[in-house]
Amino acid sequence: MKIVLAYSGGLDTSVLLSWIKEKYDAEMIAFCADIGQEEELHGLEKKAIKTGASKIYIDNLQEEFAKDFIYPMIRAGAIYEGQYFLGTSIARPLIAKRMVEIAKKEKADAIAHGA
Repeated sequence: MKIVLAYSGGLDTSVLLSWIKEKYDAEMIAFCADIGQEEELHGLEKKAIKTGASKIYIDNLQEEFAKDFIYPMIRAGAIYEGQYFLGTSIARPLIAKRMVEIAKKEKADAIAHGA
């Protein structure tokens, strides 16, 4: 079994990566969408491999995120409680889209996330 996991390198997705690999004897492919979180990406590849991923994709999706998601969100006035932009939730469709593309490319059996 081969699984593509949305991977941030945090506690939840690191534990999930190891657990799925062990529980299901699965090959784990990690994926992280670079949507501008610079500092969080440092050391991510090494950590994913050490945690059990066979490989990791770290894809720069900043331009697509800004053009196709952030600008339309601002134009639509999608602000929570009048002051918070929905940056995290608005990124989910883009992340899911790229995960499906990677899963097809890798001929993966499933995709997973820790959200």
